Amino acid sequence: MSFIFEIERKLKEKLREAIKRSVGLEIEEIPTIKLEDPREEKHGDYATNIAMVLSGKSEKSSRKIATEISNNLENFNYLSKVKVAGPGFINFYLKNDWLYEVLTEIKEKGMDYGRVNVGEGEKVQVEFVSVNPTGPLHVGHGRGAVVGDVLANLLDVAGYEVSKEYLINDAGNQMDMLGRSVAVRYQQLLGKEVSFLEEGYRGSYIEDIAEEIRIKNGDEYLEKANNDEIEYFREYAYDKMLNRIKQTVNEFGISFDNWFSERSLHPEAIEEVVQELKEVEYIYEEDGALWFKSTEFGDDKDRVVIKSDGSPTYFAADIAYHKNKFERGFDKVINIWGADHHSHVDRMKAVVEALGYDTESLSIILVQMVTLFEDGNEVQMSKRAGEFITLQDVIDEVGVDVARYFYIMRDTDSQLDFDLELAKQESTNNPIYYVQYAHARICSLLEKKENENVKLPDIEEIDLTNLQAEEEIDLLNKLASYPKEISKCAKTKEPHHLAQFVYDLASKFHSFYNKCPVILNDKEVMYARLHLVIACKQILKDILENLLGISAPEKM
Repeated sequence: MSFIFEIERKLKEKLREAIKRSVGLEIEEIPTIKLEDPREEKHGDYATNIAMVLSGKSEKSSRKIATEISNNLENFNYLSKVKVAGPGFINFYLKNDWLYEVLTEIKEKGMDYGRVNVGEGEKVQVEFVSVNPTGPLHVGHGRGAVVGDVLANLLDVAGYEVSKEYLINDAGNQMDMLGRSVAVRYQQLLGKEVSFLEEGYRGSYIEDIAEEIRIKNGDEYLEKANNDEIEYFREYAYDKMLNRIKQTVNEFGISFDNWFSERSLHPEAIEEVVQELKEVEYIYEEDGALWFKSTEFGDDKDRVVIKSDGSPTYFAADIAYHKNKFERGFDKVINIWGADHHSHVDRMKAVVEALGYDTESLSIILVQMVTLFEDGNEVQMSKRAGEFITLQDVIDEVGVDVARYFYIMRDTDSQLDFDLELAKQESTNNPIYYVQYAHARICSLLEKKENENVKLPDIEEIDLTNLQAEEEIDLLNKLASYPKEISKCAKTKEPHHLAQFVYDLASKFHSFYNKCPVILNDKEVMYARLHLVIACKQILKDILENLLGISAPEKM
């Protein structure tokens, strides 16, 4: 257990003892004690509202209870003072001594520092991207890709057994439309006058595939195209697009543990799950179609699973797919979806419940849209017209590091404005440049140490209490909170907090660097500061490379 959690455990233990001495006769059972980080530093290191919780079980006012608890709180080594604030908040101020022990902990644990066991080995599947293989990934898909990848990395270091999966939506009408679109372009390239499909895929990539088929086969497949025999065109285009998607995500630093084909669910798995839900009376027949009773779970209307012509809906495939997920032994399933799928969330929760699983075992994270800006103007895109910016275009324009950071730096509930001009700046105005520059600065400091032949004693041999400046304490506090940050991000499934954390860490390092010279004549101070920057370098590198999937350059 990290030292910061031990501090919190000890403080809660002292609080429980103080409560027993203060209001023990009036409280049958002490409620769960929650410690929060105060919004402002002047309010201490921790705060609790336990007195206000207890006041509902006592005739005493919350402020009086808070005062009694404070008066009966036995001190322990790292507690400096306690204050009662407002209607009954208790604020705790810690001494700096514990921070020096954290620095030793960071040194001893190395890259294991920050690892927590929130998950306790639970098996979690994170499914993300899952774009239809009917076209290349566009700029909006990149956001879900990074959110899913970083979340999976976080869950891994938080003690979960994680599997990353891409659902290949390779069944249904959209695949046939892909084949028809290529077939029409193939006909046109061979001089046949044929109108393009109103609902066809119009991107230039369709013509590129058709041209490739023409060069490879000449007019060999023209008769099939004329007769709407599209299997060859569909499968050729499918392989091309899926390989292109795989190449893009691979270049983007994402490796999936499994690529799951929707085709594998047709027809057996879909028929089986439909029959299973029929037997528990969650599926009924009406107007020749089969319907799922989603209204019984709060949906506004029931949903078709098998159409009157006998073909399954996409919803039917989703039902079979989620049953398959849980049958593979996952304790928790997390889906990263685009915001346009919001209406699908409740019905999938209903399906999970109908299949006999805990609805809490399914989490769905909706990712809002991405708007691309260039030179202050929004870049207009139309998927229907085939005019859109691909993810590969963004990678080629700004690089993997910048793109990944920009995609993860905002809450998924907020629309993301992706400023290409800012993304390309090599200055501290660019947030990822600012973060990476902190790591490069430390590397430069350590290189200077080597050049000046400074021999750094082991951390146990130096007096870390030489770290007393405000900037040093701020940096120490940030390093100490790293395990808590990992725990919070994993519990809330909000990986964007990590991007903010590493930015704040870099900011505190830059402030330290500007105020506190590291290589100096006072050897005791120099040694302490060197160990501080080495610890900072370790955590910056860990977050950038292992969690965010971004490089930690040594020179910039």
